[in-house]
Amino acid sequence: MKKIIFSLALIVASISLISFTNGKIAADNFTVDAAKSKVNWTGSKKSDFHVGYFPVKSGSVQVEANKLVGGSFVIDIAGMKVTDDAGVKLEGHLASPDFLDVAKFGQATYTITSVKYITANKATISGDLSLKGIKAPVSFTAYIRNADEKGFFAEAFFPLDRTLFGINYGVGAIDTEVQLAVHLYATK
Repeated sequence: MKKIIFSLALIVASISLISFTNGKIAADNFTVDAAKSKVNWTGSKKSDFHVGYFPVKSGSVQVEANKLVGGSFVIDIAGMKVTDDAGVKLEGHLASPDFLDVAKFGQATYTITSVKYITANKATISGDLSLKGIKAPVSFTAYIRNADEKGFFAEAFFPLDRTLFGINYGVGAIDTEVQLAVHLYATK
């Protein structure tokens, strides 16, 4: 009789817990590893191209049942580096009001609004990018390399139309699409 009562109590507790959480398992929160995460960029013009990166400053991602379900991260626009021969001179121009205006807008934020898996490790990520005081929807395909108790790692490679954020300098001579490669690492 005690076993039956105990079993019934366990079932009632389980049902209550499931009802309280709407049947959803709580997502695990992972903190972005700023030392390993970054956003590489390539900008092209008629006669040349330039490459560099932005450090990722902070952020978090939510993982549920080994699947990315949400998150956001902060990109350190003021920490931009040009990694080709144009170096510091180009960094200064890109930091100016002609392009990124880092004195006013030293960081950007990307917030995930939805994740739709295409395959077990490939998903369409939709979200809002806030850059230069302008928020615009940005979607891309991401490759989720790892999402388990050991950590999170994902990559995405996509073009971003800079004119969506009022970066119109040199349109016609400089491509309006900047090629991005996002590398995001996070741990519990």
